[in-house]
Amino acid sequence: QVRLVESGGGLVQAGDSLRLSCAFSGRAFDTYAMGWFRQTPGKEREFVAAVTWSGGATYYVDSAKGRFTISRDNAKNAVYLQMNSLKPEDTAVYYCAVCTVIRAGECIPYNNWGQGTQVTVSS
Repeated sequence: QVRLVESGGGLVQAGDSLRLSCAFSGRAFDTYAMGWFRQTPGKEREFVAAVTWSGGATYYVDSAKGRFTISRDNAKNAVYLQMNSLKPEDTAVYYCAVCTVIRAGECIPYNNWGQGTQVTVSS
């Protein structure tokens, strides 16, 4: 049974940075691609970033390119999202996910979600 616990969110001002963390409990973390998603009220969860099992390749939604960096530490069973130059439109609950596959540059997630971590960016 895989459990995902996100942390690191908070209230920041536009232009600030945050680093989100996701702790993975379960087996074979280093065989899975991992992703980050975000959701705002009334909208569907959207893909933000993904990283392959080895960390050798990363993928981003266009709005995150150049500002966000996804990384992982397989020794710690953790995946991270470094977010720089934050904008008010980045405000959302952020979730990490195990990817069934990365297709067309996007993580296709298993339906197994943690509680998420709230990121609020004020203007």
